[in-house]
Formats: sequence, structure tokens, C-alpha cells
Amino acid sequence: MKTPSPADPVIRSGGTSEEAWNGWPGLTRLPRVDAETLVPDGARVIVVAPHPDDEVLMVGGLLAQLARKGIPVRVIAVTDGTASHRGSSTWTPRLLRQVRPRESRAALRCLGIVESPLRLKLEDGALSNQRGRLAERLCGLIDFRDVVFTTWHRDGHPDHEATARACASAARRRGARLVEVPVWAWNWAEPGDPRLPWRSACRLPLDSDATRRKCFAMQAYESQILPDASTGAQPVLDAVMLQRAARPFEVLFPAGHPDRPVPGFRSR
Repeated sequence: MKTPSPADPVIRSGGTSEEAWNGWPGLTRLPRVDAETLVPDGARVIVVAPHPDDEVLMVGGLLAQLARKGIPVRVIAVTDGTASHRGSSTWTPRLLRQVRPRESRAALRCLGIVESPLRLKLEDGALSNQRGRLAERLCGLIDFRDVVFTTWHRDGHPDHEATARACASAARRRGARLVEVPVWAWNWAEPGDPRLPWRSACRLPLDSDATRRKCFAMQAYESQILPDASTGAQPVLDAVMLQRAARPFEVLFPAGHPDRPVPGFRSR
């Protein structure tokens, strides 16, 4: 087993504050990108979420903008999020299997997306052992027209990292573009942290409607934003996570494709 080093990501309660991130000028200096650049004419958007709620945490604002423009979006839920409340008698895996997909559907409706996520039903908390299987499933679901959005491959959560690597494999084989998005990295990283690929990052501004819709969408995840009375555990998505979700921008790491980089985007 690998022995953790001081450089290894550690997800902690609360984590780095939003005030600290907002005070870092590096965020405002990131190159700006718009939805039209990320998703060119004729492209389809595929969002691959390790757990229900990751689709909104990653790109909820972008999805609201795309829905207004009528751009086709398909959300793929890799797991049903049944391992979010270990030891809970309130939020049992059986109940979460029913509730979390329902929450995701409600959240997407807040963003203007009516199509329900495609559920792959892989085991929550065990995606590191299912990466090859996931990549094969994804190869049958994406093609060269697609822009695939998923979690960052060094996000600090094993399921997020396994999903990202499976997406990278499938996108490479199918000729699709890939965009990775940090979720938990905001928790364990510090402003300017050299472990994040700032030189290849970009910033997607969100208008007030997209920001508002994303905030409403987060409220649909009742199982994740309320404390667990049976264990005394704090919410999975605490106040700091909800503050991050309310940002009027989203930070993306576009990987593009070796032969067809994301149009208009270049590293600084």
C-alpha cells in the first residue's frame, strides 16, 4: 500500500475557504472561455458524473447555458451514490439508490434539462477496480462529435480519478474532446497550489441566470446537504461546498484531442 506523503491530497471538513480562493488573483487571470468555444457547432455534450450531484458541481452553470441554446446534453451517472452515508440508518444504501437519482433528475430540471441521466449502476466507492469496465461502457456511448466533461484525474477522490481516467481512455479511442473539472481539489488545494494545472486552465463566466439555476439545482440534493441525524455526521456537501457552487464562473481543464484541440483555446 502506498504511504501518504505531505504532497498527497487530503479531503478535509470545510477545507480551503472560499474567501481564500476569492482573494487569489490567479483565478481572475485565467483565460476566459465561452460555451460556444467549448462546444462548437454540431457537437454534443456528454457529462460523466461519478456520483449524482457531480454533474452540477462540475458544470451546472455551463449546462444551464447550453440548455437555453438548445444544445443536446447527455448526463451519464456512473454510480447511484449509495456509499455517501456509511453506517447511517437514515440514509441506507437501499434508500440512496432510489433517492439520489431522483435528486439528480430534479437538479437537471432546475438547469433546464429534461432528459434523465443514463445510469450505469457501477459500485460506488469501488470505481478504481472498475475503470476498464467503465471505459468500455463509455466507448459505446460517445463518438467523435462529442465534448466529454468529467472530474479531474487528480481530484483527490478515488472515484473521481478513476472516472476521469476511464473517460480519457474512451475519448482517445473514440476521437472525442475531453474537458476535466476540479471538484474536491478546491477543498484540499491552496490558492496557487502547484499540483493543479493552472497553465492549462480556463475560466467560464456564468451569467446571473445560470448562476441562480445552479444554486437552485444544488438544493435538490437534500440527502447531501442535510446533516445525518442517525450518525451525527455533517452534510456531505457542507456550506463551503455550496459557496463554491455559487461562484459566477467555473474553472475547467480542457484536454481537447491531439488532432483537434478545443477551438480558440491555448495554454498561456
